[in-house]
Amino acid sequence: MLIGILIALYVIIALSVVVSLLINGVRPSKTLAWLLAIFTIPVGGFLLYLMLGRNRRKNKLFSLKSDFYKKLEPSKTYEQVSDLQEYQKIIQLIQETSQCPVTQQNQVTLLQDGKATFEEIFDALEDAQDHIHLQYYIFEEGVLSERLMDIFERKVAESVTIRLLYDGIGSYSLSKKYLKRLKKIGVKAEQFLPFRFGRFLSSLNYRNHRKIIVVDNKVGFTGGINVTDKYLREDPYPGKWHDTHLKIDGEATHFLNQIFLTDWYLATEEDIDLSQFKIEGTINKGTPVQIASSGPDDDFAVMEQVYFSIINSAKKYIYITNPYVIPNDAIMQSLQTASLSGVDVRLLMSATTDIKLVDWCVRAYFESYLKAGIKIYLYTDGFLHSKIMACDDKIASIGTANLDNRSFQHNYESNAVLYDADLCKQLKKEFFEDCKKSTLLDDHEAFNNRPWWDKLLEGMAKLLSPLL
Repeated sequence: MLIGILIALYVIIALSVVVSLLINGVRPSKTLAWLLAIFTIPVGGFLLYLMLGRNRRKNKLFSLKSDFYKKLEPSKTYEQVSDLQEYQKIIQLIQETSQCPVTQQNQVTLLQDGKATFEEIFDALEDAQDHIHLQYYIFEEGVLSERLMDIFERKVAESVTIRLLYDGIGSYSLSKKYLKRLKKIGVKAEQFLPFRFGRFLSSLNYRNHRKIIVVDNKVGFTGGINVTDKYLREDPYPGKWHDTHLKIDGEATHFLNQIFLTDWYLATEEDIDLSQFKIEGTINKGTPVQIASSGPDDDFAVMEQVYFSIINSAKKYIYITNPYVIPNDAIMQSLQTASLSGVDVRLLMSATTDIKLVDWCVRAYFESYLKAGIKIYLYTDGFLHSKIMACDDKIASIGTANLDNRSFQHNYESNAVLYDADLCKQLKKEFFEDCKKSTLLDDHEAFNNRPWWDKLLEGMAKLLSPLL
């Protein structure tokens, strides 16, 4: 009798999920896959759907975001820049989806690896007079965190307001002792989506992957580098982390701050007086920059759209540096179409990542690239963690978003899109320098003859690509 009741209850719940899928499903293939999982894997398929399959954009999990946007002043209307007409569609896309126009009064500095990046960060923090906002996916204790603690203590004593937002999963190792020390000296430190078993299904799969620092709404940092000593010393596996970051002096920093303040409100509901944060522009005709941001509570997959648009805009070349290239159909087709149309398409990825399963999944797509004439470089001098896209010596993107479903659908991400020839040429130069430390894969026939067990592992991992 009890078993019959449980079965009937499961059928009712499963049917309700089916109705939800049919109403809210985005892609027919994805909807069909979840339907098959629910009816072929008793209980397990249903639980997987609850954890990984629900359409957060439709459900608006974080309704607080719309409340916060009402507090923001309308973005300043910027005139169209005549020499950027070629990219007006991309500019409009980011303006509509991320509420960030092209800002021109910026000085941008490319930063390579941890030592150079943190020297610039520490100098900027020392100069803070009003506020310091920090947001990180990974914030680990060590040499870097202690240096930050020392700076925080001095700046708080100078009446500088410091807010630190860290991800509940990415920074899981951050100890209560360190957090108590922060709060004792007056730093406001909060978790984004704390991991709790009571909220396991609703929060585990949606993380804040952003790396942002804002100082006095004037100087900002973003890119791939987290607060971890892995950038200062060689990790036993997969080696020293090689990464790229960005320092922005000028107007675009205001929009990095706006992203931070939105996330801070989602985490704390603190009613901050936003009128104190004004756009600062003191650099005349500097680097045009747009800040693109996305999250699971957005109406559109912004990062996917931005990457897709940049790839499709390429006429001469598109060079991509990213450790996690696990493309969906749209990104794969755009890459293949560009290459088959005569565009020089090159992918620079890490020979090994920090997750073996991801290695297999990344390699599962190599054959499709090689068929289309796309060149693949595998970086062997440590773990390549940069997220860069450079195109035609005209447009580039640097930020936190990988080319995978997790960055497109599940994570909160932020990228800086740069419309500057000199910076693109510098990125291209550094791309080829890294290629010299990499293994080139360009022989489709040779790669196709790899052992069958490698193909099996890659094929099995590829099945999990929507979840990685």
